Amino acid sequence: VDGFGTGGLAPEWLERLAAAGVHYQVYAPLGPLGLLLPQRWRRLHRKLCVVDGALLFCGGINLLDDFHDPNHGRLEAPRLDFAVQVQGPIAAEAHAAMQIVWWRMQAASAARSRHLGEALRDFRAARRAARERGQAPHSPGGVRAALLLRDNLLHRTGIERAYLRAIAQARVEIIIANAYFVPGRRLRRALKHAARRGVRVRLLLQGRYEYFLQYHAARPVYGSLLAEGIEIHEYSPSFLHAKVAVIDAEGAYPWATVGSSNLDPLSLLLAREANVAVADQDFARTLRGRLVHAMEHAGQQIDAQAYAARPWRARVLDRLAFILVRGALWLTGNRY
Repeated sequence: VDGFGTGGLAPEWLERLAAAGVHYQVYAPLGPLGLLLPQRWRRLHRKLCVVDGALLFCGGINLLDDFHDPNHGRLEAPRLDFAVQVQGPIAAEAHAAMQIVWWRMQAASAARSRHLGEALRDFRAARRAARERGQAPHSPGGVRAALLLRDNLLHRTGIERAYLRAIAQARVEIIIANAYFVPGRRLRRALKHAARRGVRVRLLLQGRYEYFLQYHAARPVYGSLLAEGIEIHEYSPSFLHAKVAVIDAEGAYPWATVGSSNLDPLSLLLAREANVAVADQDFARTLRGRLVHAMEHAGQQIDAQAYAARPWRARVLDRLAFILVRGALWLTGNRY
């Protein structure tokens, strides 16, 4: 579990887990300085569950009460979020990726405790798992799908590049639902070019926000997108936590993705993320139907003129939030 997302568990919980035989590790505990250290911003943001190495659940769903938020209390409606269930070689890939993180954490812990022999053993196990990852046999038939990972070593830009390729190939429609939408220049440019080609681009974003800074940092990018005819819908019945997209669901080359990665600098530059990309018309149609229903029945479309005429205080607040996010990235040595 992530040291920021989960925080500290009560001692009785840890005792119950240990008594049940559950192995428990905390990824990058915050320590006394918390998030004041930029290196602590590299979080484990993946939401993965693999059962018996053969059944995978991947998405944006955290393990918490759908009708209660730790910071906001009781929710009137559950979060809007998605996960996908997968069987086949992708489950084995995800299992191997999770093992690599686990063994690296064990190796780091052993090294800190000066148990160097144990650390070397765990490091070799992680390296062996990395070599074996993706070598599971691919069965014929079924749905074409791929596991997309992001980390700070070998897979720094895999998820972003998958989005850019799919957007560049879009011919009819792009629908993206994203909780924290602060896309960089390349993604913004790709969406604008798609709109200029006549592709209908629709974004479903947070209307009721969880985190003040991320919400307001996203709003300065709305103007240039709205000017290109891109539709922005805000979901307000509850928190939107989805990280999904569907492109050309009715076309010859449908593409969809479900996972943990937002289109923001934390996900695309710092965190460990995991998505599943699917090239299947039935899957794309189903996901599209749910997103369209959310936009039409629970979303509010932003009017370009109303957005441009919003009060100056709101514009200043949004711009300051955007500058703060960019400044924080500068501290990590990243450009976006």
